[in-house]
Amino acid sequence: MRNIYFVGTAGSGKSTMVGAFKQWLDDNGIDAITLNLDPGADKLAYRADIDIRDWISLGEVMDEYSLGPNGAQVVAADLMAMNIHKLTSVLSEFKTNYVLIDTPGQLELFAFRESSNMVVNALGKEKSMIAYLSDPLLCRKPNGFVSSMVLSSLVQFRLQIPMMNLLSKIDTLKEEDSERIIDWFENPDTLYGDLLDEDSDPQTVVGMELFKALEDTGVFGGMRGVSAEEEIGLEEIYTSAQLIFFGGEDAERN
Repeated sequence: MRNIYFVGTAGSGKSTMVGAFKQWLDDNGIDAITLNLDPGADKLAYRADIDIRDWISLGEVMDEYSLGPNGAQVVAADLMAMNIHKLTSVLSEFKTNYVLIDTPGQLELFAFRESSNMVVNALGKEKSMIAYLSDPLLCRKPNGFVSSMVLSSLVQFRLQIPMMNLLSKIDTLKEEDSERIIDWFENPDTLYGDLLDEDSDPQTVVGMELFKALEDTGVFGGMRGVSAEEEIGLEEIYTSAQLIFFGGEDAERN
């Protein structure tokens, strides 16, 4: 059993991607289950096999602690870690190849609270990876792209598990735009040049410093364009997972 955490900023398409990838795995005869870790989700784009909302209700947390939605999300995240044994007990009853994990809509709740490390460790850190979805609206400009890469790097730094970088919702972009964004990740020199071209932007100096920091840490490499709506890149997600978990061997299909 291998865990794939779908992580990204609010609106990056995590839930719809979990649903689309689950359907792709089903269609290809690969067994997987879905796990929702967002107690504040109003609705999901898939049927969750395991749902944290069965144990934690955001509305009840708001009432009990007299909190607004944001404060209740923080408390709910900590309650999730405190009740992780209930979730792992249910998960242990499943025999499957992959667990597709939908994380909270607010990135900071999953990436920057110690409760998330507790959850990842409880579910098996050594058999886990992250699928980080970058929002195309944020990535359209060089500075926005660098900001997105900083966030993804911080997530990996915090959780210390392998990551694949995905450009989400590429069906909403012109082909030349998606190709340019992906090229920025694969060829940092191109990104460097485009950052220099933004010299009228007062944030450019900061962007250049962040770019240099990212380059020094070696985060650039491969990024894949994906779309849940158009079913683009789903096989590439599977291939990347195989490479991370099994060195490229198609263990499930074999």
